[in-house]
Amino acid sequence: MGLREYIIRRLILLIPIMLGVVVLIFAIMQFVDPMTRVTLYLRNVRQYVPSVLDRYIHLYGLDQPIYVQFYNWLIGLLQGNFGYSAYYKEMVLEGLLARVPATLEIVLYSAPAIILLGIWLGVESAVRKDKAADQATRIFSILGTSLPSFFFGVVLAALFIAQLRWVSFGRLNPRLAYQIASMQTSGAWHTYTGLFTIDSLLNFRPDVCLDALEHLVLPCLVLLFIQTAVLVRVTRSSMLEALGKTYITAARAKGLTKNEVIYHHARRNALIPVVTISGLLVGGMMTGLIITESVFLFPGIGQWAAQASQVFDISVVIVYAMFSALVFVLANLIVDVLYAYIDPRIRLG
Repeated sequence: MGLREYIIRRLILLIPIMLGVVVLIFAIMQFVDPMTRVTLYLRNVRQYVPSVLDRYIHLYGLDQPIYVQFYNWLIGLLQGNFGYSAYYKEMVLEGLLARVPATLEIVLYSAPAIILLGIWLGVESAVRKDKAADQATRIFSILGTSLPSFFFGVVLAALFIAQLRWVSFGRLNPRLAYQIASMQTSGAWHTYTGLFTIDSLLNFRPDVCLDALEHLVLPCLVLLFIQTAVLVRVTRSSMLEALGKTYITAARAKGLTKNEVIYHHARRNALIPVVTISGLLVGGMMTGLIITESVFLFPGIGQWAAQASQVFDISVVIVYAMFSALVFVLANLIVDVLYAYIDPRIRLG
């Protein structure tokens, strides 16, 4: 099967997978009473008396049989009606799309560094097994996987934000954020991607780009420390296993140089499980850096979903769950395609 056909087939499989996610979410929602579920459709719910809410429950079919409720809800989703957030006072889909760029910006600047550094440290640690460099790398990986991300984030925030005041919380300096909001209202600021580091350059505002980069440093450092440690452990273990294979012994017997054996043969085969973990790491970051964004008050989808869950804003939680499922399915698709490039012995089927 060709690569194009494989990708098309996997994209078609998205339909039953997402349908399964929708069914599962709908089944879980049945444990919530109709008086609460009707908040998916109404604004300013608190202003309605119970008798009025009962009429809306009947209007939206929440007192109908389960199969009727599911049909109505599914049709609403297909029409783009994902509900209204009573907490954020906005349509949920609009809220999601407005916050994805913030999370994406963190991922774009941290994920490449995490993957490259994690693979490099893991390979070098395995090659220098039990030496000083290996021991230092293992200590780093143990610390990174042991320390909670919120602890490291709070330490950085306390030092660089509260104490030294080098940066502020959020995506931008409050003064610049207010200025850009005013420019957006007047049409002087054009939003092309939603990423401040890119849109600022397209709007000829390098000062905004520099400020946005400064605010990305601390969240990216937290992710670099925590996520790289996970990838180092996986890479080191996979590389040690690859170095013990018979084909490596045969390659050395043929007179290949050390670099050819390590980097052309062993590392290529060791990358198979590493690619899987990398895809899951990036997918996990894209679905919301709940702790990191909450610590630094970064307005991404992680903080958005965390605050919504605290006030039981189920419309936001539902859309966040569906978005997470979609991201992980796409991440697995990308990982499977990369397999074919890393190891030609793997056939897409």
